[in-house]
Amino acid sequence: MRHCIYPGTFDPITYGHLDVLGRAAKLFDRVTVAVADNPGKAPLFTAAERLEMLRPNLAKFANVTVTTFDGLLVEFCASQKADAIIRGLRALSDFEFEFNMALMNRHLQPKVETIFVMPNEQFSYTSSSLVKQVARYGGDVAHFVPPNVAAALKKAYGPAQNADDRG
Repeated sequence: MRHCIYPGTFDPITYGHLDVLGRAAKLFDRVTVAVADNPGKAPLFTAAERLEMLRPNLAKFANVTVTTFDGLLVEFCASQKADAIIRGLRALSDFEFEFNMALMNRHLQPKVETIFVMPNEQFSYTSSSLVKQVARYGGDVAHFVPPNVAAALKKAYGPAQNADDRG
């Protein structure tokens, strides 16, 4: 049974993430979405909140589970007996960072492959950071994130920020 890990901060999950996940779910018998619990990245949502936002959006994938992890990704992969890591590449700008990370992971755990997956082109410019920025200033994020995530963003940011606050 082929098993892959789809790691990320997922702060928050976007339709681009779900597109990559759908592609991974077709390629592997089992996919574990691994939410990085790294407070050093200063996420907007806690790991528990991110898990709760993810769960209803994974229901359509029979072979997908979700959990959190901290520490080295390759150690988590080894503990899960995973064969591969799935990483989404939106644009060429993502490649250099992801390539270097894949090489380091291979050095640390040669048995775990990294597979790069491109999302549908409609998601190539979407990132969690951009979605949060749009939501912070009251913009409509419905085309970028599932409804439960849009609601969580609206709750987190409250009323739109005043233009003078954009500094």
